[in-house]
Amino acid sequence: MKLRDLKNPALLLLAALVWGVAFVAQKEGMNYIGPFTYNAVRFTLGGLCLAAVLPLLDKFRSRDGAFEKGSRRDILVGGLCCGLALFFAADIQQVGVSLQDASTNVGKAGFITTGYCALVPVASLILLKKKSPPLVWLGVGVTVIGLFCLCMMDGLMAGQGVHFDKSDPYLLLSAVGFTAHILVIDHFSPKADGVRLSCVQFLTAGLLSAPVMLLVEKPAAADILACWLPIGYAAVFSCGVGYTLQVVAQKNVHPAVASLILSLESVFSVLAGYVLMPGSTLTGWEITGCALVFAAVVMVQLAPQDKVRQS
Repeated sequence: MKLRDLKNPALLLLAALVWGVAFVAQKEGMNYIGPFTYNAVRFTLGGLCLAAVLPLLDKFRSRDGAFEKGSRRDILVGGLCCGLALFFAADIQQVGVSLQDASTNVGKAGFITTGYCALVPVASLILLKKKSPPLVWLGVGVTVIGLFCLCMMDGLMAGQGVHFDKSDPYLLLSAVGFTAHILVIDHFSPKADGVRLSCVQFLTAGLLSAPVMLLVEKPAAADILACWLPIGYAAVFSCGVGYTLQVVAQKNVHPAVASLILSLESVFSVLAGYVLMPGSTLTGWEITGCALVFAAVVMVQLAPQDKVRQS
């Protein structure tokens, strides 16, 4: 594999890391405000922050003379479509996180949400006629097994069975939403500047979340200010950095491969919970799950990338 082939996967890996830590911020944020308030504020702030640094980014990227913004139509249409998918996926996910018990491992939300790693290659084949090489399908299988070990095996071994609670249907729906989000980005990312596309998608998701927030919640400025740290992380890093990296890095990467790399957010969410949340521990099954998911992602990267991209 050539070094340049690793650039986009590395950026997707960084996005997964940012999102994994964001699960801790998302769960913490529910101690202060409702899920729609949280997303309305974080997406709007993320879009505004990105818009503020666009002139500086344009100046930096124009130095080599190869920077192209893309047409205004592609930016607006692509950003609106991505924003609609992001609104559905992220808001449903946040509702699921808000319904979890305080004692529930934050990694469980990551496990269910990253079900998109299995849905994306199937949806790509059916909807986009994009075939995934056998090694990618093998990677999907290993990833699903690894994620199950990571977040479910300890409960099974303790005789608790596979416990489903009221948050799980929402998290499953969010996995479907993030599948659509990945496929929409796959379609529009080659046509428009990723940073502008990302900026429009955040503002769209924020504006769509706002009326729902006003209908079903009672947002208070004091509560939002008290939640400044979880919201700030989600706005600047999860939105401004993570989702923008996804839009930029998915260009020329097969959506199934991108989904596998992004599924590492579940691994990072468990590790972040262990580091940042008092009383968290890492068991043997969780370590095994982390190792399997990492192995699957590395295995997929060993496939001939020109063949993966052309499939």
